[in-house]
Amino acid sequence: MKLRLFSRGFRFTTGNGKFYKKMDFSDPPAKASLCCEESVEGAPPTYAMYEALKDSCQNNATYFHPDDSENGQRLYQGFMTLIDHIDTVWPLVDHVRKVAPSYDFDAKSPGNGYRSFVSVVDSCVLHGLKLSRQVCTGRDALLFRKGYFVKEVESCGQLLASLGTCLHHLQTLLSWAAPGELFPIEPHSPEELFSQADTINQYCFYGRCLGFQFLPSMRGILKGISICMAGFSEAYYSHGNLISSVWTGGQYLIDPEMRARRIVNISQSASVEFCKAFWFLAESEIMKRVPSLMSSTVAVNKIITLPPEPIVMTTNEGKEMTILPPTVHIGLQGLNVRLISVNKRIGMAGEGSSTLPPAEGIIFHCHGGGFVAQSSKSHETYLREWASKLNIPILSVDYSLAPQAPFPRALEEVFFAYCWMINNFKEIGTTGKRIVFAGDSAGANLIAGCTLKILEAGLRPPEGLFMAYAPLLVSFIPSPARLLCLMDPLLPFGFMMRCLKAYASPNARGKVEKRSSKENSTSNATTPVEGNGFLKVSPSQEGASEGPSSFEEVSPSDLAELQAHKSGSERRQSSDTTISAASLTSEHTAAAGITPTEDKSQQYVSDFLERYVFDSDTDSEGRKFPVVKPNKNLHSQSISEAATGLMGAMSSRLAFITGSNNIRPSQEELAVRSNLDALIARSPSDEFIFSVPRDPLLSPYWADDELLKRFPPVRILTVHLDPCLDDCVMFAKKLKGLGNEVGLDVLEGLPHGFLNFSLMAKEAHEGSNLCVERIKQLLDLENHANTPDNTEL
Repeated sequence: MKLRLFSRGFRFTTGNGKFYKKMDFSDPPAKASLCCEESVEGAPPTYAMYEALKDSCQNNATYFHPDDSENGQRLYQGFMTLIDHIDTVWPLVDHVRKVAPSYDFDAKSPGNGYRSFVSVVDSCVLHGLKLSRQVCTGRDALLFRKGYFVKEVESCGQLLASLGTCLHHLQTLLSWAAPGELFPIEPHSPEELFSQADTINQYCFYGRCLGFQFLPSMRGILKGISICMAGFSEAYYSHGNLISSVWTGGQYLIDPEMRARRIVNISQSASVEFCKAFWFLAESEIMKRVPSLMSSTVAVNKIITLPPEPIVMTTNEGKEMTILPPTVHIGLQGLNVRLISVNKRIGMAGEGSSTLPPAEGIIFHCHGGGFVAQSSKSHETYLREWASKLNIPILSVDYSLAPQAPFPRALEEVFFAYCWMINNFKEIGTTGKRIVFAGDSAGANLIAGCTLKILEAGLRPPEGLFMAYAPLLVSFIPSPARLLCLMDPLLPFGFMMRCLKAYASPNARGKVEKRSSKENSTSNATTPVEGNGFLKVSPSQEGASEGPSSFEEVSPSDLAELQAHKSGSERRQSSDTTISAASLTSEHTAAAGITPTEDKSQQYVSDFLERYVFDSDTDSEGRKFPVVKPNKNLHSQSISEAATGLMGAMSSRLAFITGSNNIRPSQEELAVRSNLDALIARSPSDEFIFSVPRDPLLSPYWADDELLKRFPPVRILTVHLDPCLDDCVMFAKKLKGLGNEVGLDVLEGLPHGFLNFSLMAKEAHEGSNLCVERIKQLLDLENHANTPDNTEL
């Protein structure tokens, strides 16, 4: 091998005389849609970047071999280890690369879990190549930091080794499934899969290489969220406050190894209440202000409380049927829905006079959040944009959340809200000529299940369904895409499994009562058939998972003050249950008459925002809206006082949402939590085992073919790096095989839940715009009858 220096970079000569220039290979991530394509004449073959990395590593190893210093020898060993891993990984990834295209939905929509893993490995190689070349370029410099590059090279080696283990698992999955099938044809458990190869080292995915597989615009966001998660866990498990979590978060910024250890241990050991608490930060007072400041302005944005009263519906055959309000798990309660419209329209209840006629269509929306967290408010950032660009109202359901309200409560509430909407088109400003369902993540699952209930009941179905990164098979049946959650910063393995268990298998907690015989008789669920799941907390962690987890004791005044902020299952049974007609109020006055005076901590929040951050202005119609003060001459003492109160208020809210009662944890439970970071990461097969009923209303993928044939046109949008990718691909294949109209889009380099970041990253915003285009197709299919699915817009 010869090394030749050029003015604009390196090129390496191998024994076969081929050259690999520095500019021949792009920065990571590799594109999954192209990773399995045939080589174009004149371009380097697929293995070129693997060979280029080996050549570059060999060059660096030769350079550092004579270096007797500790870091010099570690660099030498690190580069030699990388070469060994490349030799191990290449034949495995090459086999998967060749077979991956046969699992795609169609030629226009390349995407499946196998293809995704090939792109992840390619991205790792590109990351290693970039790193190795940085060492080549700077190793002779006076200020070359050997210690820094030692850690980077060793992390890259660990990353490639872990991906090699994942590739061994993929070989097993290929042997379990029929050609073209992403799910096993016979029962196979995840623990059986993980017993086939070595334990996967998850630490490497959350340390220095965190986000390597995603677009550059998303890496900073994902790193920030990971640091916040690690810092927040400090406050959560030590019963501190958010001030301390911000302080300790700095450690995770400068120490990636510490961050990785913390995140993996959180994922494997934290309870579902921690997931709820962390995701609840998107519902904090400050975050609630973001949409009004950064998103499109809308004229209508209000909460409508649906009374828990029977609804009389007319079936497609002209018969009347009565839809009873949901009662399962948490009893009779009112249900909140959010109406968002860019314009006021004639007939809109509570909006005064308007000359604009009702819209022809309506979007019926369900938000994501793993079935356990978030609300329509936390998804308002993109809903405002959709309402503006579509120019039709959006009705979003704030369904009850698990584990307090597991399956089928949320689904029954969504169905109930749909029936109410059918009977109240005028009040929400639409003629209802065209109805399109839309949902992301857990919300997409719910709208698919709701469609099944509508078809079974013989009611008017929607004109179309739009689903974003949907979990359509709620069970950890092994598939290649499911393994992506082992390295996902937003949806770690433990988070995903605990959310699924809380919603789909609540009886394992021993806290949810069984449905009564009456409830079972009215349910549309099929007879449960045990399916593979993946969740079991080890005995040593039962305290951490099941015990109360509030920061501090919650006083009665705290509970009363939080009444107006609760969503879904957190609403109390109160006077709301006796309302005789729908209560239509603005969001800020929805709880008027029942919300007590703000406590001291809440007053700090209001004072801080109103005195130091926000001002108000008036629009042309005399409405006041918040704006950021242009002059922030804040005195340090005032800032400290207000910020302390702000954090205290947020901690108070988190105390309520994260605790099942107001009793302090025992000393034993506190000891378990405080030692969370000292836990040893175990194979997932040792952690999670649970059973999920094979119910089509829970997992629409299992629905009967005759029912699926009656589905309206469907548009599915997902991402290559989504653990639910295979669900979307297989569901789309199933619908297509039945003759349904279905389209599938698979986006590059974005994470699960990217719609929530549409205001932060260009590519996420473009993805949101594509969602709008797909919904437009469903709203007016007559004008798109000759438009092929998946055309680039």
